[in-house]
Amino acid sequence: MSLAAAIGAVFRRDLRLAWSGGGAAAPLGFFAGATTLVPLTVGPDLETLARIGPPLLWVTVALAALMILERLFQADLEDGSLDQLHLTDAPLEFIVAAKGAALWVGIGLPLAVTALPAALALQTPPHATLAVAAGLLVGLAAFIGFGLFGAALAAGVRRGGVLIAILVLPFFAPPIIFGAAAAGLAADEGLFTPAFALLCGCALGAVALGPIGAAAALRLQSS
Repeated sequence: MSLAAAIGAVFRRDLRLAWSGGGAAAPLGFFAGATTLVPLTVGPDLETLARIGPPLLWVTVALAALMILERLFQADLEDGSLDQLHLTDAPLEFIVAAKGAALWVGIGLPLAVTALPAALALQTPPHATLAVAAGLLVGLAAFIGFGLFGAALAAGVRRGGVLIAILVLPFFAPPIIFGAAAAGLAADEGLFTPAFALLCGCALGAVALGPIGAAAALRLQSS
């Protein structure tokens, strides 16, 4: 099997798995529920909602991303798919990157779309909602990139979700900080702000290094 065919097969398989068995429903439901309940509890204080909206969106998206990481490699270990992936000619780093890309497309994109009405509910100006959603989409790439490494280390560990959270939450902090700052500035300055540039830098670093670290961790798992 050629490199492109192997990567494409993994991408399509994981894209199907992202929605099979209701896997995407939990993070989407959590995100929608959290961003709906907060305006109801805060009440009619629109100024408070506008102030807490950006950080709330980002923290909620980060927690939703954590929910999808535990099973990322666990299913491959259980059904033997991971051993088969080691036997292909494709570098394991490319395979891991394909799995992360499928997760970003399959669940990250729906989360970003869900963020549009959520941002409006949190008093984000309508003209800034697209910028906020675009920032979240970039941030989700960072979360998934960092999460690949944590999920690979926790693969095969009982209650691995707790270990993943301990491992990756420190790396989630910079994207959350820069993303919330970019969202707060979106109404006045648009999408392309220094905070957004720093967020993109975090995402590029995570996307570049995450698959390398995850592949190394998976090789340790199989040795």
